[in-house]
Amino acid sequence: MQRLNIVITGHVDHGKSTLIGRLLADTDSLPQGKLESVKKMCENNARPFEYAFLLDALADEQKQGITIDSARVFFQSKKREYIIIDAPGHIEFLKNMISGASRAEAALLLIDAKEGVAENSKRHGMLLSLLGIKQVAIVVNKMDLVNFSEIAFTKLKVEYSEYLATLGIKSDIFIPISAREGVNLIEHAKETPWYKGPTVLEILDSFKSVEEKENDDFRMPLQDVYKFTRDNDDRRIYAGTVTSGELNVGDEVVFYPSLKRSKVASIESFNTEVKTSVKESEAIGFTLETQIYVRNGDVVARADQSAPKVSNRFEANLFWLGAKPLELDKPYKIKIGSAQSTIYLEEIKRVIDGDTLDHADEPSVGRHEAACVIFRVHDLLAMELFSENQKLGRFVIVDEFDIAGGGIITEVLEQYTTRRTKSLHVSDVLVDKASTSAEFEEELFALLRKHFPHQFH
Repeated sequence: MQRLNIVITGHVDHGKSTLIGRLLADTDSLPQGKLESVKKMCENNARPFEYAFLLDALADEQKQGITIDSARVFFQSKKREYIIIDAPGHIEFLKNMISGASRAEAALLLIDAKEGVAENSKRHGMLLSLLGIKQVAIVVNKMDLVNFSEIAFTKLKVEYSEYLATLGIKSDIFIPISAREGVNLIEHAKETPWYKGPTVLEILDSFKSVEEKENDDFRMPLQDVYKFTRDNDDRRIYAGTVTSGELNVGDEVVFYPSLKRSKVASIESFNTEVKTSVKESEAIGFTLETQIYVRNGDVVARADQSAPKVSNRFEANLFWLGAKPLELDKPYKIKIGSAQSTIYLEEIKRVIDGDTLDHADEPSVGRHEAACVIFRVHDLLAMELFSENQKLGRFVIVDEFDIAGGGIITEVLEQYTTRRTKSLHVSDVLVDKASTSAEFEEELFALLRKHFPHQFH
């Protein structure tokens, strides 16, 4: 059966957990006896039953009344299965919210009909945009608190639509519901005769299952190269996990950014039958017809397909969670795929703090702020636009051993060079640098073969 990852997010206390709990109960997706046991627990503790308690798996959640973890639950409609991620709405747990949303293919964003558009409602809308989630429905919850007023619903819809437009998001899907009462979740309710749009279940089933990649070209970030010496085993195995596409024995592959190339001699995997091809998500290794020196973090692509982009500069949408601000020209560590390097913030194009969208000429990016920025990397890296390959188009930034931020690549820019050269294209610089490096490495290997011949049988 088809499966789809959905994130449900919104401001704290706007009813995310209640919505999920009610959906699970109304579609008989709960484990047998789960609903009764939770009701009994509430009775024993003299607490009124809430559908949100079905998801409160952590003791801290039940004590504090806020969702801390990105709880993952399974839900099934007649059409398909869902993994629904209940992401935190409290500002202190935004890192957990991003962790949850990063796995999603579509999103429901809840807003309290009575409270209206909160600061975190804006921030979460912005985060969904930054994470590249394009399938979004706005669910206006607690309509019972405004007497299912069409006027109140329309006013909120106009206000939030105007905000989303400033982010470049167009969402025509707004659903008035009462999660606690089950209004417009599974079937249309008599309380909102003026609403003619889809129910929550109908909109979930209408979302398309999006593959993690739109690019079918073969890509594999190189994790390591293994060399065996025991029992005259002279294999040099290039290992990693395939992020997209397919690879076959006999295919010519190119390593980026080094531009080294060779043909696949064999495909190696542990404790399986002999393979002649591999596909996306498989963790494998392969040997080559000629031995070449490459580095961990290189991206492997097929020579007969399009190449990944290579540069040391890119534009990105970023969200910052570090205790210290993200500052210009300060060294940080970046991780893209299996590659790591030192990175510098070159330019802050705009900063978004939740209420005000465009802050130009800011000297830094503060905690819980998002920004459109330009980074300069110390090394040439192979990368992709997030819209073309999600796994190679997203990154994390480390500041003093802590993960302090993350984002998605929106544009790969011409590489940075310390010396200006007229009429020199980025590809010319890359080829020249790669060829010089290749010559050096070939000379190095010649010396190694001469002095350590037993390693090159």
